[in-house]
Amino acid sequence: MRRITQYLPATIVAAAVMALAGCASQSGTTPASPGAAAARPQWQRVHLGSGAGYDFPVYANHALNGDLRGIREVVFVQHGLQRNGDDYYEAGAALLKASGRNPGEVLLVAPNFPGTPDAAKHFDNMPVWTVQGWIGGEDAVSGPGAGVSSLQVLDDLLAYVTDRQRLPMVRKVTVAGHSGGAQIVHRYAVLNNVDEKVRASGIDLRYVVANPSSYLYFTPDRPVAPDYRRFAPYSTSTCADYDKYRYGMRDMVAYARGADGMTLYRRYMQRQVTYLVGSEDNDPNHRVLDKACGAEAEGPTRLQRARAYWRYEQVLATPGQASAHRSFEVAGVGHDQARMFGSQCGAQAVFGMDPAANGKGAACRAPQP
Repeated sequence: MRRITQYLPATIVAAAVMALAGCASQSGTTPASPGAAAARPQWQRVHLGSGAGYDFPVYANHALNGDLRGIREVVFVQHGLQRNGDDYYEAGAALLKASGRNPGEVLLVAPNFPGTPDAAKHFDNMPVWTVQGWIGGEDAVSGPGAGVSSLQVLDDLLAYVTDRQRLPMVRKVTVAGHSGGAQIVHRYAVLNNVDEKVRASGIDLRYVVANPSSYLYFTPDRPVAPDYRRFAPYSTSTCADYDKYRYGMRDMVAYARGADGMTLYRRYMQRQVTYLVGSEDNDPNHRVLDKACGAEAEGPTRLQRARAYWRYEQVLATPGQASAHRSFEVAGVGHDQARMFGSQCGAQAVFGMDPAANGKGAACRAPQP
């Protein structure tokens, strides 16, 4: 049996945001009223998995153990390297408000992976990951549920919100991530084995990948400098492990052990993925840019890595191969999750907002050569 309880928050929320995205009550027995004002977001403890299972913290705009029968759409917003689900929840709530959507019909969820430095957040009796281990799908290293992959957590959360007994009206689920969150969302979109089953049940499952530091390559080829338009195996003398997971197929994470690169590629191209990159996310020395040699093999900046990966997908394609992927550059925006998801293409991808109604959002353009 899955269960939900609630705990105290981490940060103060702007009243205007929370008036629309109100949190669940402390008792956790009734859903939040979409119009109810609240001073702070509260995280909820959700019980996931089979057998004994495990507890996991999320922020959400409805009490997950309340009446969710009116929910028609679910949006996950995944935090980045700082594991600050509260901040991503607040930004998502503001974007939900701006979209004009009825918050009573949209369940906004911000998962929060507990990390080893997070004792002060009081995510007690839950699985804990290393500081960056959760990004690639590694197993939790301690706590109840130790040994569960962060990618399995996303499987379990997806199962939770697509359970017809709990949310019978859901027809669309979007899993969106920025920066470190985009890295796990991208790898999840490639590696999970539940996508087709979810879509076959009549639920539209989509992924939004914004400004990740790196991508998962299906072959040993990487973009060749200086223009990154051609692809060839990277020099192992420069980086012996460039093709190891999280960047390539070698030594795959346990969650996907035994997977074949080209088989994954063909399946992945049929999954509904929207890529976003800021046209100004072009600093090769950005403070949270992945500078490991495996990431550097993909290009010097997030912008160049994104452009190269989009070309790479096309290079691998066979003649006439269909793709369910879309790619956009967000003009004038750097490494800023609120502006990325609030852009005209970002708000459309995450919340279905008509770009014509989003005059303040940053403009988007097709990938540049």
